[in-house]
Amino acid sequence: MTEKPQGEQPGDDSAAEEAVLKAAEEAVAGAGADELAAAKREAGERTADLQRLQAEYQNYRKRVERDRSTVREIAVSNILESLVPVLDDIGRAREHGEVTGGFKSVAESLEMVVAKLGLQQFGKEGEPFDPTIHEALMHSYSSDVTEDTCVQILQPGYRIGERIIRPAMVAVAEPQPGTQTTGEPDGDKADGSSDS
Repeated sequence: MTEKPQGEQPGDDSAAEEAVLKAAEEAVAGAGADELAAAKREAGERTADLQRLQAEYQNYRKRVERDRSTVREIAVSNILESLVPVLDDIGRAREHGEVTGGFKSVAESLEMVVAKLGLQQFGKEGEPFDPTIHEALMHSYSSDVTEDTCVQILQPGYRIGERIIRPAMVAVAEPQPGTQTTGEPDGDKADGSSDS
């Protein structure tokens, strides 16, 4: 008989242990679910912070690259602008046949380097006059032209990309007032009277 109560007692204890374990597991599961949800929420916030920081860093890098490029363009532009008078001297020397020997190779090297850096010379005889890129130093009338035309380039112009370093200095010829066949002679007479 003593075995029977002993046998029942362990059974009772195991049922009680199972109930306690089950209650403990439920309590842990409930607490674990709250902790898990809090951990997921915190991980989501950290991920959003990281993505925001990464986007800010990418924007910062782009801004620094853009600023670096702008500073480089300004520096190159300033150097090329200071070389324009030297190029003018070389052009005048070439017109007089004085660019020979070693000076010729130096002049060609300099012109090649400034061209590589983006300096472009412009202004050709016969092209239409454009006040945004030409500066008229002389004016005349000609029956050979149908619009305001650059008839002589007194000093070439220079640009870097779209930026004008110096406008071309030109002599401009416009059509003879009596030779125009368009409906604008009255406007030209008014312009002519204001020039007088």
